[in-house]
Amino acid sequence: MDSEQFRKYGYEFIDWLVDYFENIEDYPVKPTVAPGDIKKLLPDAPPMQGEAMDLIFQDFRKKIVPGITHWQHPGWMAYFPANNSPASVLAELLTAGLGLQCMIWQTSPAAAELEETVMDWLRKMLGLPETFTGVIQDTASTATLCALLSAREKSTSYNCNLKGVAGNLRVYATAETHSSIEKGVKIAGLGKENLQIIETDDEFAMRADALEARIKLDIELGFIPACVVATLGSTSSMAMDPVDAIAAVCQKYSIWLHVDAAFAGTAAVVPELRGFMKGVEHADSFVFNPHKWMLTNFDCSAYFVKDTAALIRTFSIQPEYLKTGADAQVHNYRDWGIQLGRRFRALKLWFVIRSYGLEGIQKMVRTHVQLAEELAQRMVADGRFQIMAPVKLSLVCFRFNPGHYSEEQLDKLNRKLLECINASGAVFLTHTSLRGKYTIRVAIGSHTTTRKHVETAWEIIRKAAEEQINTFRH
Repeated sequence: MDSEQFRKYGYEFIDWLVDYFENIEDYPVKPTVAPGDIKKLLPDAPPMQGEAMDLIFQDFRKKIVPGITHWQHPGWMAYFPANNSPASVLAELLTAGLGLQCMIWQTSPAAAELEETVMDWLRKMLGLPETFTGVIQDTASTATLCALLSAREKSTSYNCNLKGVAGNLRVYATAETHSSIEKGVKIAGLGKENLQIIETDDEFAMRADALEARIKLDIELGFIPACVVATLGSTSSMAMDPVDAIAAVCQKYSIWLHVDAAFAGTAAVVPELRGFMKGVEHADSFVFNPHKWMLTNFDCSAYFVKDTAALIRTFSIQPEYLKTGADAQVHNYRDWGIQLGRRFRALKLWFVIRSYGLEGIQKMVRTHVQLAEELAQRMVADGRFQIMAPVKLSLVCFRFNPGHYSEEQLDKLNRKLLECINASGAVFLTHTSLRGKYTIRVAIGSHTTTRKHVETAWEIIRKAAEEQINTFRH
């Protein structure tokens, strides 16, 4: 492809994206394709000769787009938001064009220093103390694995005289903690059996007293408490673990405290919503994802640590071919995580923060939180909908409960209800299980979602509920 062709298709693709952003509401949020439908449209073997970009782009529009689930749709209220924004997309275009490899300062000085700057901006935006230093990871799953590995290294160095230390290390979390914690424990070689599940209270938050009781018992049994993972904004219910009380327990027993605020962390940019962050200053590590609620397209996870030396000791390698004369003066981020190769993720974050400003991001968060509160109020006022978890920030967990049904019937009723809601094509919701009860989630966080879209979602939910209750009666 020569320069003129590149320019031509670059303009054409941008025009298509502009139209997509403007008309995204015309698409069904979730496609109606069945497993294998898209694959049937694709050749079994790659082409021997290069094909024209016109044909490739045509196939993209006709064969790929119909199988896309539209995460930027205003009716996207499933799982969690994964926002992009025009500013972020443009920055990603520049990142792709530059094709940088940002493993050390020398390979891209501007990338390293911009990352250092934007992470300090984020720290200030969230109200984190100066004792924290940040680095960009790809996902919260990776950041959490970094925390687990750092905790493992700290514990094994303190207990180096014991045989088989890694197999004796304990990690503590709740059943509400993200599934990546269990995966991280397995990858870190700690063993799934050493992940201890701590009881929760009525709001699905970790009980600090139960945590301490389990730690005491483990010490008596000869185990080494290594890491506690506290969650601020669990995926299922937006549960907020009491970090201040948990931190006191961790400090008492010298345990690494990692705080996972992957979704909810963005809300800390709003001062009046920041109460859930109480105690975070006592954590050893903290993670949240700008690629969820902060207008920065996937992937971009912000990982903060209190002891950077401990992080670097865990991941640093010093092959001769990577040594440079500037190493003592700079951050070589290859030593701050698992990957050697690193993308220029700081650029899109820089674009987003500068484009929207702190006030713009705050306005979006406040709007989403208000819309969630209004939706919950409508459900309560209706009288037939049951709020299944305290409504915190922008997540509403509910089930339809018109009365006179067994738990088994209610689960069946709400499964059918969710299917009916999603069949509309205008909104997409997902479910979870809370205390063994089938629960529907409404996660409001798409940057395109407005009050109109939440009102539409409520009408779809209400009408679908009426249809289901009539079906059950007959």
